[in-house]
Amino acid sequence: MSVRLFQHGSPVALPAALLLALTMPASAAANFFLGNWTIDKAVVAPWADPPSKPDDAEMKSLVGKTVTFKAKQILAPGTLACKALKYEVVEGDAEMLFQGGLAEKPDGTKLDADKRAHDLGFQGSSWKTLQTGCENELDFHFVDENTAEFGLNNYVYVLKRK
Repeated sequence: MSVRLFQHGSPVALPAALLLALTMPASAAANFFLGNWTIDKAVVAPWADPPSKPDDAEMKSLVGKTVTFKAKQILAPGTLACKALKYEVVEGDAEMLFQGGLAEKPDGTKLDADKRAHDLGFQGSSWKTLQTGCENELDFHFVDENTAEFGLNNYVYVLKRK
């Protein structure tokens, strides 16, 4: 009795299928951020000057809105939208988050970046950051696979995957 692995196809079908299976998770992992996210909440950023609370009009207009990361654009309200982008995912520590905003205030006062990151929900010592290359210069920092944060005008916004 003979067993044929492929009734229709060539002997390269199995190696090709294995190669495809091995590359698909890597590709999916590289685009982990794609999809719909909701701006769940916002908190005053740790680098903001406490005596002068940031204007909350923009914050109120963004909370509850959807941000959609697509392969070639970001669909979102106002300045969050972007059509001319180039995604790049980097990994870094607390001092890298929010473009260094957790490590130092604008006046140069040093901050404990690790404590500030922990206060914002970041656990561990290294996180993925999505750099978009957009004109708005926003970076999205991933607390976990379903939570991301970005800083805008002295607020830290929390995104939750839909």
